[in-house]
Amino acid sequence: MEIAFIAGFGPIGAEPSSMVDFWSRRLGITFDELAPDYYHASDLGGARAFALWPLSQAAQATFGTDEWPAQRPVPQAWIELEVSSPRAVADAVDELRAKGQEILVDAHEEPWGQTTARLLSPEGLLVGISYLPSFHMDEAEQK
Repeated sequence: MEIAFIAGFGPIGAEPSSMVDFWSRRLGITFDELAPDYYHASDLGGARAFALWPLSQAAQATFGTDEWPAQRPVPQAWIELEVSSPRAVADAVDELRAKGQEILVDAHEEPWGQTTARLLSPEGLLVGISYLPSFHMDEAEQK
């Protein structure tokens, strides 16, 4: 698997209002609310996205339920690692499975056009292997 860059990173928390209070009001990071309680800072350097992800939404995106499964470590943060294509997401899943890694969500296309798969790191970080076409527009324009 060849990782192109860190697509995004951010905390996961059960109380969206507490997260917004700390990250926006106290630290001064400007966010857009892209969905109810999902706050996204696209202009913060270091990653293509920094977003506050409510635990209920992370559970819904990963397990199809608003509750995080009790038998799994509750993640405190998420990271998405960007690869070169939707096929590369599926190939990464195959590679990780061959190495014994449990995959929580197979490669699939989200309603907004991102292809992603999810797994948990040993320390409980929710890891996405992803491809978002808009993150690759500059590359396509250069060709």
